[in-house]
Amino acid sequence: MRLAAIDIGSNAARLLISEVLYTNEGKPQFNKLNLVRVPLRLGFDVFERGEISKPKRGMIMQTMKAYQHLMEVYEIEHVKACATSAMRDAANSEDIIRKVKLETGIEIKIISGDEEANMIYENHIAENLDKEHSYLYVDVGGGSTELNFFADGKLRYKESFNIGTIRLLKGQVEEKTWEYMKDRLKKNTKTNLPIIAIGSGGNINKIFSLSKKKEGKPLQLELLKDYYKELSSFNLEDRIRTYKLKEDRADVILPALQIYINVMRWTGIEEIFVPKIGLSDGLIQSLYNELMKKKN
Repeated sequence: MRLAAIDIGSNAARLLISEVLYTNEGKPQFNKLNLVRVPLRLGFDVFERGEISKPKRGMIMQTMKAYQHLMEVYEIEHVKACATSAMRDAANSEDIIRKVKLETGIEIKIISGDEEANMIYENHIAENLDKEHSYLYVDVGGGSTELNFFADGKLRYKESFNIGTIRLLKGQVEEKTWEYMKDRLKKNTKTNLPIIAIGSGGNINKIFSLSKKKEGKPLQLELLKDYYKELSSFNLEDRIRTYKLKEDRADVILPALQIYINVMRWTGIEEIFVPKIGLSDGLIQSLYNELMKKKN
């Protein structure tokens, strides 16, 4: 069985194509066949003007048509398409969704911040957590940051905050929003166990890649601070050239680091693990679970 997930974020749209294989015990395994990322950057329109501009609307349509063709080539049986923060805030998102459905057959659902946090939880990350630590899962996007806190192997707290990389670049995150996040974190992550962070999102993956750390090894808070200082010392062009970054990564990587550093500081976390998972992986899991429920 082949499944596809489309995640339309504030910075980029991703198509993940996976094949479901089964172990000898009958447990599903999700084999990634392809991952395509298109930097639509919808947040730059929405967080400034409140809607998606005509050129960006055209880009969305072309991207969805390309994804539709790819899914046909891969003979995809089922697809789940979701949009997050930018589409949540855009006044004309319903019109765009209607047009995409009409022209491609792809049905896009706008999900809330809480639903987004739930989808990330679908990665069954809790199954791999030990009882000697508490864990804070941090997913940083262009428009929002999703937090999931696990203690004693259970999900204890989850919340979505309108603090994202593009919102920060646009100067649209007020000090009181930071303070609110800080207060909520301090109140809801109290534990006697040491807390470890688990990070997802393109920016933390890029930092991990720059660090040349072995897979499975954590990044230290001090290292993130060093990267923030180092990357801040370059202008955008030099950052792109020196670190071989794409332009749509080079500008958002600094605000992303700012979010990870603040979250870790406020919760007393010293290190963050970076497994290669994100919302699109959660969507695949969620889609699979829905299909199994229908089957049974």
